[in-house]
Amino acid sequence: MTALLQIDRLTASYGSVQALFDLSLTLEEGQVVALMGRNGMGKTTTIRCITRLLPATGGSLRLAGQDVTRLSAPRVAQLGVGLVPEGRRCFAPLTVAENLLVAARPGPWDTARVCALFPRLAERMTQVARTLSGGEQQMLAIGRALMTNPRLLILDEATEGLAPVVRQEIWRGVRQLKADGLSILLVDKSLKEIATVADSAVIVERGATVWTGGIDGLTPELTDRYLGV
Repeated sequence: MTALLQIDRLTASYGSVQALFDLSLTLEEGQVVALMGRNGMGKTTTIRCITRLLPATGGSLRLAGQDVTRLSAPRVAQLGVGLVPEGRRCFAPLTVAENLLVAARPGPWDTARVCALFPRLAERMTQVARTLSGGEQQMLAIGRALMTNPRLLILDEATEGLAPVVRQEIWRGVRQLKADGLSILLVDKSLKEIATVADSAVIVERGATVWTGGIDGLTPELTDRYLGV
């Protein structure tokens, strides 16, 4: 069986500064994988490499068996990788409806389905994105990524800095996406919530994979060693 996402010994640099040294990760179709580690250990750099926003200097990236290591960012998006970047980054001058429509590609995800997942957006369709609350902007960013009808959805700190009630609404949405069978790679700091949705975890330390396993294998010793402050 071919994995949906296969990363093998990935390396990457920002100029002369190497950020990834030996990153490996496997994500099967329909699986939710948590990419974990302390701040600055390489999680967002890994996501930037997957989406081709940062070139890899070594190793390989494969999507559904196809080598995408040297493809352009638009081509990887066309192959079915949807990104919800850290910091939301909605199109501020556009309305909610326009933000969704600008990303639309053929498939089961449309405006109506996004609004069913996040009913708040249905109430804000004519509102300009910059006037939304932080939580509503995050829902919009997730909805916009879903409108591309991705095979793989990447969530980078999707609940960071949000009020607890909004965080719960977004986690509810993520659990629904998992139930629908969408493949997801997620980065988040909430171990409690990750445990409710992830099938497995990959821990990154100083740009290298140091642990991979089922989410139930994350022992207190592992979390203290690699995830503690």
